Amino acid sequence: MEGLNVTDEMLNPNSVTRQLSDQISLAKAFVVIAKESNNLQFAWELSAQIRNSQALLSNAATRRTPLTTRESETAIHDMALLLYQAQQLHYDSATMIMRLKAKIQALEEQMSSVNEKSSKYGQIAAEEVPKSLYCLGVRLTTEWFGNPNLQRKLRERKQIEAKLKDNSLYHFCVFSDNILATSVVVNSTALNSKDPDKVVFHLVTDEINYSAMKAWFSMNSFRGVTVEVRKFEDFKWLNASYVPVLKQLQDSETQSYYFSGHNDDGKTPIKFRNPKYLSMLNHLRFYIPEVFPALKKVVFLDDDVVVQKDLSSLFSIDLNGNVNGAVETCMETFHRYHKYLNYSHPLIRAHFDPDACGWAFGMNVFDLVAWRRRNVTGIYHYWQEKNVDRTLWKLGTLPPGLLTFYGLTEPLDPSWHVLGLGYTNVDPQLIERGAVLHFNGNSKPWLKIGMEKYKPLWEKYVDYSHPLMQQCNFH
Repeated sequence: MEGLNVTDEMLNPNSVTRQLSDQISLAKAFVVIAKESNNLQFAWELSAQIRNSQALLSNAATRRTPLTTRESETAIHDMALLLYQAQQLHYDSATMIMRLKAKIQALEEQMSSVNEKSSKYGQIAAEEVPKSLYCLGVRLTTEWFGNPNLQRKLRERKQIEAKLKDNSLYHFCVFSDNILATSVVVNSTALNSKDPDKVVFHLVTDEINYSAMKAWFSMNSFRGVTVEVRKFEDFKWLNASYVPVLKQLQDSETQSYYFSGHNDDGKTPIKFRNPKYLSMLNHLRFYIPEVFPALKKVVFLDDDVVVQKDLSSLFSIDLNGNVNGAVETCMETFHRYHKYLNYSHPLIRAHFDPDACGWAFGMNVFDLVAWRRRNVTGIYHYWQEKNVDRTLWKLGTLPPGLLTFYGLTEPLDPSWHVLGLGYTNVDPQLIERGAVLHFNGNSKPWLKIGMEKYKPLWEKYVDYSHPLMQQCNFH
C-alpha cells in the first residue's frame, strides 16, 4: 500500500479517507444552516472539527501513505457525534436541501437583478459622449470658423473633385458623427493601403458635426487619400414622404416608445429603446445608391472598425450577380435568421428560412449597379413599413438588412471581417489574419469601458501628439 494515490483511495467505499471526506462535506453544509439559524456556537464547533479532519487528510497526502483506522478513529467519532447533534436540531438532509434551494433561488434573483442593472449601466456608458470627444468637436468647430486657411485648403482640394466619381478608384463610405472614430478608419485604411492615391473616402455626418469633421480632415493628411465630407441634411430626397424611418419619427406612439419608455411597464430591455436605431446616420446604409449616384461599387465601413490590411482586392471580388458581399456569422447557431426575426409572424415564416445564415454589417462590398437593378431600397422600404408596429423585429439595422438582402448576399472569406472586439474574447490568430477588425458591442475602444487588451489595436492609429488631442486630454 506504499505510495497509494489519495484520490484513488477516496474512491474506495471502504476507505477511512473517503469516510472522513464525506463527513467534512456534510459538516460544511450544516455550518451554513447553523449560521442561518443563528446557532453560532454549534457552527464554531463544526468548523473546528472540519479543520481537525482536514489536517489529518493533509498529513496523509503529504507523507503519501493512506490514513489508518487507528489515527482517524477519534476524528471520525467526534465528527459523527456533531453530525448526529445536527440531525437532532432538525438539520436533516431534507431541511438542508430545502434551505439550500431557497438560498440558490435568492442568489439567482440577486444575480438577475445585478445583471439587469449592469446591462442598463453598460448601455448608458456606451451611449455617453466622453468629455474629450465633445471637447474635440467644439475646438474643431471653432477652428473651422476662425481659420480661413482651413476653408481655403478645402477649396483647393475641390480640384480633385473628379476623383469622387471615378469608378476606377477604390471608394469607401463611412456614416458617422464620431470624428475620432472616423479618423481611425481613414488613417488605418491609408496606412495599410498599397496605393493610397487611389483610395477615396466619402464621409457623411450630421449638421452638428459637419464643421468639425471638415476641419479635422482639412488639417490632417492621410498619405494622399482623398476625403469628402458631407452632411445628410443636404440630401433633398431624404424626407418623410420617401423614407419610412423619418415618417415613423413623426408618429406619437413611436416617439413614446423610443423616448419615454413608459408604455409597456419596462418589459422591453433598454437596448431595444435606443433612439440611435432611428438615426438617419444608422439607416443611410440603405440609401447608398442615392447618396452616390455616380458610383458603381462601394465598400461600406462602420466607424467602430480598424483596417489592418490592404483592401483593394475587395473591389475585384466577383459577387456573382449579388448586391451585398459580407462575411457570414452563422458558425454558431445563434447567428441564424431565427435569432433576429419574429418567426411567430406569418409574413416572416412565409418568406425566410429560419436557419438561413446571418451576416455582418460593418464591412460590406456593395454592387450599386445590381442594387439599382434589383430596387433593393424599395425592398427595404417594404419591410420597414410592414414593421411599423415593431412586430417583425425590434432592434437595429441588421434585422431589416437580413430581410432586404435575403438571397442577394455573397459570402466573403471570414478573414476580411473579424467581429466581437467590443464584447467578447476573439481568437488571436483570427485577429492577426483579419483585414478589418470590428469593435461591435458596447465596449468601444474610445470609451473607458473598452476592452483593455484590444484597445492598442485601435489606439495605434490615433495621433495623441496632435495639439488638439492634447488640449482635450486624450491619452
